[in-house]
Amino acid sequence: MPLTLYNTLSRRKEPFEPLDPTRVGLYVCGPTVYDRAHIGNARAYVVFDLLYRLLGETYGRDHVRYVRNITDVEDKINAAARQNHEPIAALTARTTAAFHRDLAALNTLPPDVEPRATEYIPQMIAMIERLIASGHAYVAAGNETAGHVLFAVATDPHYGEFSRRSRDEMIAGARVEVAPYKRDPADFVLWKPSGADLPGWESPWGRGRPGWHIECSAMSEMHLGETFDIHGGGLDLVFPHHENEIAQSASAHGGRPLARFWVHNGLLTDAGAKMSKSLGNITTVRKLLDEGARGEEIRLALLATHYRDPLDWTNSRLRQARQTLDRFYRALSLPRAAILERFGEVEEALRPVREALEDDMNTPLALTELHELVGAVNRGSADAERSAMQGALATGGRLMGILESDPVEWLRGSTPADGDQIEERIAARVAARGRRQFAEADRIRAELAAEGIILEDKPDGTTTWRRGG
Repeated sequence: MPLTLYNTLSRRKEPFEPLDPTRVGLYVCGPTVYDRAHIGNARAYVVFDLLYRLLGETYGRDHVRYVRNITDVEDKINAAARQNHEPIAALTARTTAAFHRDLAALNTLPPDVEPRATEYIPQMIAMIERLIASGHAYVAAGNETAGHVLFAVATDPHYGEFSRRSRDEMIAGARVEVAPYKRDPADFVLWKPSGADLPGWESPWGRGRPGWHIECSAMSEMHLGETFDIHGGGLDLVFPHHENEIAQSASAHGGRPLARFWVHNGLLTDAGAKMSKSLGNITTVRKLLDEGARGEEIRLALLATHYRDPLDWTNSRLRQARQTLDRFYRALSLPRAAILERFGEVEEALRPVREALEDDMNTPLALTELHELVGAVNRGSADAERSAMQGALATGGRLMGILESDPVEWLRGSTPADGDQIEERIAARVAARGRRQFAEADRIRAELAAEGIILEDKPDGTTTWRRGG
């Protein structure tokens, strides 16, 4: 079946067809690098990594261009650098590197292009100049407000249609600054002046820095063109960020649309409240990893709920994800037949998983189908049949960015040093059994069981182990 996506632009699911099947364009709003990514941030990047994988499966990875920007000039960055007493460049370099490490732990693929806002200032200035020339932007008047350039929302008759908000709702939702240099309270900043203590670049309006919204418009135009296939981000970006992106890009491009599909993931909450740095209720990816969670567990916990639904984060979600992955990996760890499966058998078994993902990335249904495959593996009476189900399970998992570890190592769930110690104790147990010291062998087994280590004695005399859970 064709890939269908819920399009925020139309508020319905639509079959996805790219402008050009040989060059599918995907742009996702990336991080503002002033602090660690929390799992609310991570949800968006995991969701769009899944979409990137699906597009690559359908059109070929070489024909998909995934652009995810880095916002490295923004007032939050300036404030964080002052608070930390560190140079802005050092802060953005450190937090960008941390962001990359955290996302790699979640099995996300790197984007094809990762533009940094500070490298595209000339393109932003050029777009602002076009907007001024076409009457869609203006330079604030007065000496005290010199250096401010604003987008005039009144010049865009479609402003507000994307977010479907009234004028009052838009002004309240944007938390606009009531400033005397604005012609309209809803007008938003394209360029602002910078003092000597702030990042700044020379422009026709004096030394300054860009507003947040113009950054994405300029970078997406540079790498994907004036109109591209899919623009993604969190639901909280619909307004004002994406509404403003649409307004300024369409105005700069003669009314042509910025993106044909707009895809937004639901928000992540903590005890029902939106998880955000400003509320102080965040859980970072790094904290979870440091507490012993594996990246694949975090990824699955984020994908277990449909991407458009809200997700309330709890530790029980991680436990459930761990149990699910253990079940999947146990099925993959069973001996696989050396003979080849019958032609097309793996693909046929995989079809329900693929169809679920192609239906607006229905990951809960896809996981249900993976569980069905596990059941088929465990019930398989013929080696070839079981092998085919294992192949479908592994392929379906990889489509979702999971089941990419070695099954035996996953089930052991230990560091190499831990593994060496466990192997030594298993060897001591085997030796004890060989000497017919069964009480000692049972003691070692009981000790390991108390630590969550489950032993399995094989008919050939060998013993394997895994962690319980």
